[in-house]
Amino acid sequence: MKYINANALLPPALVRELQTYIQGGYLYIPADPTHPKPWGEVSGYRQELQRRNQKIRQAYRQGVSVEELADTYCLSIHAIRKILYQK
Repeated sequence: MKYINANALLPPALVRELQTYIQGGYLYIPADPTHPKPWGEVSGYRQELQRRNQKIRQAYRQGVSVEELADTYCLSIHAIRKILYQK
């Protein structure tokens, strides 16, 4: 988790109000449960998997076999086929 200086983000009046409760410490502000972020969006892992899957599809179109792709990416043949046939 990345920490952000409250002075850089919040209005001065709100910072002063928060300082009446906590000074020089860390305050966790939970996400609004009515607006959850999809899996992998915060960490960037979803985009990383999308890039990997695109490389797998591109290699397959260039003639690399399913078995070779499974070995290269340490995935099962079933997982590679799932990636290749997803829309």
